[in-house]
Amino acid sequence: MEYQEQERHIRLPALNDPEDNRVPDDLPFIVDAHVHVFPSAIFNAIREWFDQFAWPIRYRFGSKEVIDYLLSRGVGHVVAFQYAHKPGMADFLNEYMKRLCEKYPGRVTGMATVFPGEENAGRILENAFSMGLKGVKLHAHVQCFDTNADEMTEIYETCQAAGKPLVMHVSREPKSPAYKCDPYLLCGADKLERVLVDFPRLKICVPHLGVDEFVPYQHLIEKYDTLWLDTAMALTDYFPVVNPVKLSDLRIDRVMYGSDFPNIPYAWDRELKWIRAGGFDPCLLERVLWKNAADFFGIDQSAGRPERL
Repeated sequence: MEYQEQERHIRLPALNDPEDNRVPDDLPFIVDAHVHVFPSAIFNAIREWFDQFAWPIRYRFGSKEVIDYLLSRGVGHVVAFQYAHKPGMADFLNEYMKRLCEKYPGRVTGMATVFPGEENAGRILENAFSMGLKGVKLHAHVQCFDTNADEMTEIYETCQAAGKPLVMHVSREPKSPAYKCDPYLLCGADKLERVLVDFPRLKICVPHLGVDEFVPYQHLIEKYDTLWLDTAMALTDYFPVVNPVKLSDLRIDRVMYGSDFPNIPYAWDRELKWIRAGGFDPCLLERVLWKNAADFFGIDQSAGRPERL
């Protein structure tokens, strides 16, 4: 499907805001539930696309630098994502993720990927799970899949049967004519609700608080125990979209912090500073900053509350 809308493209700016070297000591343990890693050639291609069509990426790191940077600044645990841009890439990317996670035992949760509709999608995911990957990451804007397409059934069934969570960028924004498909046709809260109904044991996270359908996603997490949201880039006053829903008004056991690092145009800790300045209840902070992610991704909590290194 080719997206031919001829609207004028608006490239968003870098902010050049100051950054600190450490997570503030008065914040609890932090799981960053939305971090991107890729082999170098793919990372470079992604940055070229962002430079032209989205925003200038501030942190142009390799995968190991990404993880090291966050951990060295006091982030306690990282959830790492990739997504396959075309059929035939997933096995290679999943093996790459496995090797990366092995360098950080107990500190990085790696997610698998697959290209929806490619041959043997279920086998690809089963193999990734057998290697120790903890779930699946998909991106409808890039992979151009319809949330309710028949080709998605195999992925949903495989994840549900294995008890593995699924992170899907299936919110409608950010929309861009640079994509090869129109996300408003492929995505939406109503489409996601059909998946929640049809696969009642499948845990799903929608990133960015479901931008731009903030209110519909607020209602969905209240209605379904299998749906989570992450905060990536939605609490930073960056996108020209008004969010009428306060963080404290959301079902707080279903929202988790994520940075979208390193593909951001501002300081790595901008969102953490916003959360810290919010004057939130300590129970809310613990839930958003680590406990909800630990529940969703199955991060080991056997020793109780983790300590920041």
